[in-house]
Amino acid sequence: MLEDVSAALSARLDPAGATWLAEACDRVREGRQALGALFPAVGRRCGRGPLGSPVAELCGWTIDDAARTMLLAAVPLDGDALAGEIEALYRHGDANERRGVLRALAVLDGAGLGNRALPLIRDALRTNDTRLVAAALGPYAVRHLEPAAWRQGVLKCAFVGVPLAEVAGLAERADTELARMFADYANEREAAGRPVPEDVRLVAERKEA
Repeated sequence: MLEDVSAALSARLDPAGATWLAEACDRVREGRQALGALFPAVGRRCGRGPLGSPVAELCGWTIDDAARTMLLAAVPLDGDALAGEIEALYRHGDANERRGVLRALAVLDGAGLGNRALPLIRDALRTNDTRLVAAALGPYAVRHLEPAAWRQGVLKCAFVGVPLAEVAGLAERADTELARMFADYANEREAAGRPVPEDVRLVAERKEA
């Protein structure tokens, strides 16, 4: 997935942004202490617009999400040490920086992260910030979040207005229980005279194969 992020980002960065990011990644490789100062500067130096990648896993990503992922991929750590570093960035970051951490988890999973970042996923899903909720339900959550919590996260997307197209692995992981939950949600909206989004109806109508 890192290759997809890099390719999509290369198509969107201007020369100044590309030069800054390459130098920033080199500084992080030389010493992760630089990350704390570089991570917040990404949006200003690289841009914040849509990434616009045709890759399904990058749906909803922004340029700064991708650039922060490249920075984190350059961190010379793995396992517990890596988990501690990204947790500190998440806890002390603003919403955009937190979203960047959440987006990067799928890439960092290859560095032995395992399920160590699940507390960050759960924290994001407790918010009503659509940016964080959408980012939390990426490929990392598909691999590591337990079924009940994942279903509740998908339902949370419907409640806060995150398009279900941005939920990674929905077609593969949706099951009869999720369909039942969405059917109940659709019935409640109809009973209250409120419209039911088409993506909610599609999940509600799923049948177990």
